[in-house]
Amino acid sequence: MALATRDRRPPTARTLWDSSVGKKTVMAVTGLIMLGYLVAHMAGNLKIFFGPDEFNGYGHWLRHMGEPVLHSHWGLWIVRLGLLASVILHAVCAYQLSRRDLRARPVRYAHPRPRASYATRTMRWGGVIVALFIVWHILDLTTLTVNENAQAGHPYENVVATFSTWYGNTVYIVAMLAVGLHIRHGFWSAAQTLGVGSAKRDRVLKATANLLAATLTIGFISVPVAVMTGLVD
Repeated sequence: MALATRDRRPPTARTLWDSSVGKKTVMAVTGLIMLGYLVAHMAGNLKIFFGPDEFNGYGHWLRHMGEPVLHSHWGLWIVRLGLLASVILHAVCAYQLSRRDLRARPVRYAHPRPRASYATRTMRWGGVIVALFIVWHILDLTTLTVNENAQAGHPYENVVATFSTWYGNTVYIVAMLAVGLHIRHGFWSAAQTLGVGSAKRDRVLKATANLLAATLTIGFISVPVAVMTGLVD
């Protein structure tokens, strides 16, 4: 009788998607894509400190980037759709992994597990806060639906209008703190998932995660603080 042989066929995309490792890899890759976007977005936001002409010029460039190869707004929509796909994939995998984790241990531990970091314990609700903020941010500064003093085509004035309200500042600052915590844990977790982490590199990776989280949080929050203090008006 012929001996059974191990199936050496490479895993399919469906197999990878169904596995926990596959979902964690998708989360890691999409997380890094979103991190790259956040770095670029923060750099663009800081142009507000150079005045209305500089910031509005940046907004105009965003709407027309890629021209003349691409039509007006096409480049911006390509970025938006790529980012939307990353957000959806990231959220779906996070939800599915969370449900899988709960099913694997439906009974609470008899003895408490070691306390995780604050960022780790708040990853789930932090992700929900960020997701809700994305919806608010689009309604506020993209569609201008909830921005009472919005002026189409004047991003500088619209940002100032948003951060001239207590609720605009509150929503934004709370969301950016959640983003910082999410990045702090997520960057290090993504490195482990993608095989970059090691005993020798862990200290550097954690320091990098802390630096990224702090830089992005401070960079984003500096804009509403500047409007509140009159530095930007």
